[in-house]
Amino acid sequence: MASNPSNDPNGQPKAVTYLTRIAHGSAPFITTFLLIHLSAPMVANIGGSSLSSQVMLLGREYYQTSFGEKYLVLVPLGIHVASGIAKRILSPPQRKPRSLLSILSVTAYAALSVFVPIHFFTHRISPSDPAAPILAVGPAELDYEYVKFALHTWPWRSWGLYAGLVGCVSLHAAEGMGVIFNTWFRGGKKSWCIPKTNTRRLVAACVTLPVLSGLFVFSREPLMTLSSFAGRFEAAFTQSWIYRL
Repeated sequence: MASNPSNDPNGQPKAVTYLTRIAHGSAPFITTFLLIHLSAPMVANIGGSSLSSQVMLLGREYYQTSFGEKYLVLVPLGIHVASGIAKRILSPPQRKPRSLLSILSVTAYAALSVFVPIHFFTHRISPSDPAAPILAVGPAELDYEYVKFALHTWPWRSWGLYAGLVGCVSLHAAEGMGVIFNTWFRGGKKSWCIPKTNTRRLVAACVTLPVLSGLFVFSREPLMTLSSFAGRFEAAFTQSWIYRL
């Protein structure tokens, strides 16, 4: 039987093959951002919020410049999400990607629908909202006192949101690394599950636990925020409905 020219040698539509390459090609940009971004709360384990804030300021030179934030973070993230969704839609029924209940899928959609939007809004958009300039917190004014304020003021929901975000992102990254490794270095069409589950969980734990312990250090430190800043911090957080509950 002649092969369909629109399919690759494995019977997968070429569009899906290209989408796979695009999704995998965008992953290193996101991983680089995550390693830089999460290194700041990690170092709180040895130097508290002061050291974390210093590391964060260095990291901002990569991910919070006019070029870096747009083209090294947001564009790769958008490409990664869009290509993943398109791949699931376009894949034929007999060659659908892994189950929606897999760890890779569950963590992706949980992060995308809940944790990332809330975190991006409360930590990037609302603090510098031009619609309320008297309450706006400039990017140069934001350090880990902002995170400490959330942990002290709304401990349960802040812990839930931070832990959920870090846990989902870490698990998704660990699972995704297994998929990429097997796709490009092992070649078996179902070999995404070959890396041992315990190994992938260990990789995720090696990221999640130091970040959460760093957040615990923040929660144990006294707030050093001036009352005027505390009011602005509260105004920034409460622009999100979840902090108004």
